[in-house]
Amino acid sequence: MKVAVVGATGMVGTVMLEVLAERNFPLTELIPVASEKSIGKEIEYKGKQFKVVGLQSAVDMRPDIAIFSAGGDTSLEWAPKFAEVGTTVIDNSSAWRMHPDHKLVVPEINADQLTASDKIIANPNCSTIQMVLVMNPLHQKYKIKRAIVSTYQSITGTGVKAVQQLENEKKGVKGDMAYPYPIDQNCLPHCDVFQENGYTKEEMKLVNEPKKILSDGTIKITATAVRVPVVGGHSESINIEFEKDFDLAEVREILHRTDGVVVQDNPATNTYPMPLYAAGKNDVFVGRIRRDESQPNTLNIWVVTDNLRKGAATNAIQIGEYLVKKGIVTSAIEA
Repeated sequence: MKVAVVGATGMVGTVMLEVLAERNFPLTELIPVASEKSIGKEIEYKGKQFKVVGLQSAVDMRPDIAIFSAGGDTSLEWAPKFAEVGTTVIDNSSAWRMHPDHKLVVPEINADQLTASDKIIANPNCSTIQMVLVMNPLHQKYKIKRAIVSTYQSITGTGVKAVQQLENEKKGVKGDMAYPYPIDQNCLPHCDVFQENGYTKEEMKLVNEPKKILSDGTIKITATAVRVPVVGGHSESINIEFEKDFDLAEVREILHRTDGVVVQDNPATNTYPMPLYAAGKNDVFVGRIRRDESQPNTLNIWVVTDNLRKGAATNAIQIGEYLVKKGIVTSAIEA
């Protein structure tokens, strides 16, 4: 099984390599791919050194799977080129997510929709993944009418430049700015670029992507996305209105039984999810589970995950694992 990681030297790409190794993904040949300035550099994977190659070289090597984390423009140009030579692409950018011909997949929810004809598969937005993983089982039971989500997003979602900005500000050092304002001791209600409707692209991803993943366009969602000076992961406050009433004990039990979700919810012992403790883990953590007492059939929850892991790398690799397990993707040698 030949696996290419496109964007292997970036922040998410580095985590992808870590997760591939941790989960013992069944690859026999790793192809690390990056931009021209990184070609020829070596990266380590499971104690071995691998040389970084360019995109065309990677296409020529005809990998079985290519996991992309190199930005939307790169994905739009190169994902079809990989697909043309028979590679199955799992793309972490926003390029293909809302395209009607491409599936948007969270494996625990809708991987069963995948077929061998799906050569470009979209990995959802990091904030979307943690939200829908918790919403899905509750939607199946009580049917969601409306959700209001406010996010508290790690600077790692912006990338290395943002992490450097925070570190510089803490040290009192002037340097490149990833944001238009300081992030240390600050919160920026500004994730991604603003749209004509006054929402940011990140907020509109939270509005649109869950409907596609949950296969229900009737759910009404509104979002406010905020960048906070945190490294460990993204947090979300979600208010969900259901068509049916619910029992809080049953809600906790449903979430407890959900693959990939860990319930941390005990006010008596100050037990609730926090990004500091979610960092480096692959689960989605949920707590502060309580009824909204201002209106019927409405729930408040607090959801946290490591955005570089389940929010990006881990989800993409789980898609790959599903494709291999179900025989949807087989190596060229096996074929």
